[in-house]
Amino acid sequence: MLEEVRLLMELQDIDYWIGELERSKEYIPDMMKSLREEIDTVESELTSSRQRLEEAQLETNNLELKVGEAKEHLEKYQEQMLTIKTNKEYDALVGQIETAKQEIAADEETSLTLLEEVETLQSRIAELDERHGRIHQENEDRLSSLQEEIDAVEDKMSEKVAYRQQLKSKVPRPTMSIYQRVRKGRGGDVVVRLKRGACGACYKAQTPKKIQIIKKGSILQTCDSCGRILVSDGDD
Repeated sequence: MLEEVRLLMELQDIDYWIGELERSKEYIPDMMKSLREEIDTVESELTSSRQRLEEAQLETNNLELKVGEAKEHLEKYQEQMLTIKTNKEYDALVGQIETAKQEIAADEETSLTLLEEVETLQSRIAELDERHGRIHQENEDRLSSLQEEIDAVEDKMSEKVAYRQQLKSKVPRPTMSIYQRVRKGRGGDVVVRLKRGACGACYKAQTPKKIQIIKKGSILQTCDSCGRILVSDGDD
């Protein structure tokens, strides 16, 4: 086998692994983004739940004060019932008492609803606290592992790229031009073996004369159909 072809086959193998490493780098950032978003989602829900709990507790306290004041006013209205002298005063006071009772009843109902919400929020916050701690620890560990994986891939990439440059410098320019042109235009392997007298990539049958030249391995031969560089199926 020609030395330049052997170098191209080694270069082809390096290019394959560089491609694999590049593909592995593509999915890792997406995984890391997903892990961070999961942490952010739980943190956001936890923060909003705590804020709402504070609001609900404040609303409950304000309602309790309001209901207390309303009950004091109601007691005064009821005391005034003992001192009224006219029907007009009586009707007016009855209206005030009824309005006060309705407002107290509505506020107490709202207060009960708020208390139920507070209990639900406290339970939810406890659940979110536990979940946040667990997810944060698990995801941070996973993020650390993925970052190490990215760093390892980068190191491997640097090694492969440096070695590729060494190989490329040893390949004659005309041969390298063929390799780069076919790789860019066709993709996949550039150097392929004959298979039963045909190109191992496009399966175009080669002439007996070309097959003999390929088997001798003395002159670089390409497929007339796809342009790939051909080597004998008997070479290792």
